[in-house]
Amino acid sequence: MGALSHIRVLDLSRVLAGPWCTQMLADLGADVIKIERPGVGDDTRQWGPPFIPAAGSTGLGESTYFLGANRGKRSVTINLAERKGQALAREMAALSDVVVENFKVGALARYGLDYLSLKALNPRLVYCSITGFGQNGPYADRAGYDFMIQGMGGLMSITGEAEGTEGAGPQKVGVAMADIVTGLYCASAIQAALIHRDRSGEGQYIDMALLDCQVAVLANQAMMYLAAGEVPNRMGNAHPNIVPYQVFATRDAHLILAVGNDGQFKRLCDLLGRPELAEDERFATNRARVAHRSEIINILAKIIRQKSTDEWVPLIESQGIPCGRINRIDQALDEAQVKHRNMRTQVVHQGLGEIDILASPIRMSETPTRVDRAPPMLGEHTEEVLEELLEYSAGDISALRRSGII
Repeated sequence: MGALSHIRVLDLSRVLAGPWCTQMLADLGADVIKIERPGVGDDTRQWGPPFIPAAGSTGLGESTYFLGANRGKRSVTINLAERKGQALAREMAALSDVVVENFKVGALARYGLDYLSLKALNPRLVYCSITGFGQNGPYADRAGYDFMIQGMGGLMSITGEAEGTEGAGPQKVGVAMADIVTGLYCASAIQAALIHRDRSGEGQYIDMALLDCQVAVLANQAMMYLAAGEVPNRMGNAHPNIVPYQVFATRDAHLILAVGNDGQFKRLCDLLGRPELAEDERFATNRARVAHRSEIINILAKIIRQKSTDEWVPLIESQGIPCGRINRIDQALDEAQVKHRNMRTQVVHQGLGEIDILASPIRMSETPTRVDRAPPMLGEHTEEVLEELLEYSAGDISALRRSGII
């Protein structure tokens, strides 16, 4: 049994932030019922290539984007533009513990699927709304997407090569970080609300914004400005507060060197045959090394370039100094530690057969996470859920299909 095996989640979200949240809840054991538009589904079902064709299928196939954010869920197709579809969703919400949605501010009120409407049916409901900018404020009515939030939220200003270097300019992160971070914050908030409900018997409303979450994870970079009045700049792969803590070119590739304290720096200098560097007042402490960054980096860069990455990694690791290769994604998934931790697993997909997917990184001794349900095909579980949850008959379901409600 998972930690959330007693929880049912009605997932009205699409694309990434909401689905990432509900995927995490599914990993923890929750029964996540994903509501999708008949014939269309989540927007990301059309996002590709690549698409993986099902055997005998003539359609696009399954989008790898969708597969990456929807493991562990059941898919039910309901036309929420129709009154009967809205009533169906309300019936399901009345029997659920959590609702997650990412519609525009106020959009679900006209369907009777907003928090106040559903709270009247189910006072214990935990309802989480996800928008770009939150439910109030001057930007509340704006649409918000990850790329623009990374820019507005400051992340792109500190990501990319430093000014004056080749290829300089702001860069987005290689995955939709604002969406993913928001999804993780949402899952945490929902679980906190469920704990509160266990004590009080009351559900509550959760207002989550991509911009809020992006700003929140600026972490030490934001504190440089808030506490010291310094606006951080792009530094490429260097760290603003630690030296040496960056990428170095080796004879054949690159190497990440992450020296976190003065003891590690001394051992590095001994290993490189330059013990005197650790005694030099310009480099003896991290504070001094930050002040003389370019000098020490130039010295180290010349030495590290003399050997290959495969030669350096075991030598540096043997001294307890953090370092590592820069893997492509295929190499990262093939790392021995990644395999040992079962971060790559297999599930049987209704249309694709056995496929490889990522697993949850959460390790719990008594209530382990589960990945026993593949990302669903569109509408795969419509009849199952209507029969099981709402006790609809085969005739009821046929009538709903004929009228285009499901």
